Amino acid sequence: MTKILAFAGSTRDGSFNNAIVKVAAQGAKEAGAEVTLISLADYEMPIFNEDEEAEFGIPENALAFKALLMEHDGFLIASPEYNSSYPALLKNAIDWASRMSEGEKPLQAFKGKVAGIMAASAGGLGGLRVLVVLRMLLENIGMVVNPNQKAIAKVNTLLDDSGNVSDEKTIKQLKNLGKETAELARKLADK
Repeated sequence: MTKILAFAGSTRDGSFNNAIVKVAAQGAKEAGAEVTLISLADYEMPIFNEDEEAEFGIPENALAFKALLMEHDGFLIASPEYNSSYPALLKNAIDWASRMSEGEKPLQAFKGKVAGIMAASAGGLGGLRVLVVLRMLLENIGMVVNPNQKAIAKVNTLLDDSGNVSDEKTIKQLKNLGKETAELARKLADK
């Protein structure tokens, strides 16, 4: 069974990106994937520093996050847009997970795996600019990024009082992204 790990690059209460990644994860589940939805808040890591890594090794939470990545065939990632790029939280987690432990191949947690990317914002572009640089980062570390991506504009108008996506068109688009990502991961795993 195809395994998909879903998470947002935000740990903010009421995060728009947490709301959308949950819907995409549901689409992957409906496509037959086994989906694990996590919060990066549960994997707190220090800012990456090679000197600290040399002295103390890879932090326990970074190793746990990396192990999750390695156990899955693909990822659904929702990222806020901070100054036209991804937040430090997301980049830091990726940086730690890219570090090689003994007996591993370079970038083993990422190479050849699939990512479906999305962003949400109260603004008119929906975080579109972050998707350009996030795609570039993920492809540079060996991932296959689903050509389809979603930037959900004015997302604050598409949520119910509980902070869940309630707009049917948006739900359909996000579920389709999750489904496509799961199907692409399945195809690559079958090769």
